[in-house]
Amino acid sequence: MSNPSQPDRAELSRRSVLRAGAGLSLGAGLVVATAGSAAAASAVRGTAAPRAVTPMIQTGAALCDGPGDSASAQGLGSGDLGIPYFRAHDSSWGYVFGDSWAQSAQQGRYLGSPVMLAQANFDSSGGSPISYSWAMPTGGRADQLFDYAHQTDNGYGWEFSRIPNDCIEFGGRTYLQYTSVNDWNPPAGHDGSLMSGVAYSDDYGVTWQDYPYHWAGDHQGVNQSMYGMWSFAGIDPDGWLYVFSKRWNGTHRNTGDGGAIQLFRIRPDDFRAGNFGAQQNWAYLNGSWQWTTDVGPSVILSGNAIGEFSVKRINGTYCMSYFDVTDYSICTRTAPRPDAVWTAPKVQIAGNASWPPSHWGRPQLPFLYGGYIHPGSASAGSLTLIVSQWNGQQGTSPYRVLQYDGINP
Repeated sequence: MSNPSQPDRAELSRRSVLRAGAGLSLGAGLVVATAGSAAAASAVRGTAAPRAVTPMIQTGAALCDGPGDSASAQGLGSGDLGIPYFRAHDSSWGYVFGDSWAQSAQQGRYLGSPVMLAQANFDSSGGSPISYSWAMPTGGRADQLFDYAHQTDNGYGWEFSRIPNDCIEFGGRTYLQYTSVNDWNPPAGHDGSLMSGVAYSDDYGVTWQDYPYHWAGDHQGVNQSMYGMWSFAGIDPDGWLYVFSKRWNGTHRNTGDGGAIQLFRIRPDDFRAGNFGAQQNWAYLNGSWQWTTDVGPSVILSGNAIGEFSVKRINGTYCMSYFDVTDYSICTRTAPRPDAVWTAPKVQIAGNASWPPSHWGRPQLPFLYGGYIHPGSASAGSLTLIVSQWNGQQGTSPYRVLQYDGINP
């Protein structure tokens, strides 16, 4: 049964607001960690000490688009996605945003996409919300990372924007996979992409360049490429870098998406060298699942249309989260290995908590999307998710990311 309060994406999309240059802002739902010395005070008064109070975790703390917040202090007013990754060289954390503005409610200068903020220390307990410590690429004020122009041809065909899908650092190099978008309102059966690519930085986010190879998209003649959106699951103890990928559906309007996800792996040295042809594919071949270079990857999951997605190895368990466009919710799944059977999807955050029954009792966040797993999550049974929200109406807010902790997939 359809969700009666789900926005009609045929008439309204968050990107239509971007095209109109509209502004957005809305009050944040959050739970702030609290702690005190009540027990000590009671002991002084000679009364019985009350039971210790456990700090409350974040259940929707807004991380940008709030006056005076840590994002605005770094020059970022409004932005979405906020994809988290571990900056291994100094044990800090990076957060990669998509379309971003310099002031709250999108009334200021358009910064572009992607944009990055960094954090010195992350509280995986959820006792305190994420607070940004500095901005990239210069360490001064937030600005677009890549050197390209919007709504023009940069040598590959007309592109509206380059939207980040995931970021990872290893071996002294930072990698960011992105999709170049040609059309935010694609016709039925098309994904609207131009191409996808991988950019890298050898100074941890200050300067970037593309690998010469790009994966062709819809407007380069390859509609519904399964290499449109990637998620880096990380380097496993077996030495392989595992990567999940799917069709581009950052528009949430790709009628051909089908929720299909594939899996491949590659040696980190080959990835660094741009030797992408060295990947091994998880495929069903000759009656069994196997790693092979003889054929391309097989679809491992399919079903409802899926937008943004994220896969991370957390304390030995592979955890997946994604925006289920059909169900209007953020869902999670787990597996003991990337090439093992995944659990059934579990609704974690719903756009409408009143229907269907699988949404009952779940946190409600209207106009939600995204849903990225923080690689510094406390455990595989207590994830931190970074979820995006927009209000769907021109001239109102928000356009932001929010933090949810204690998510048990």
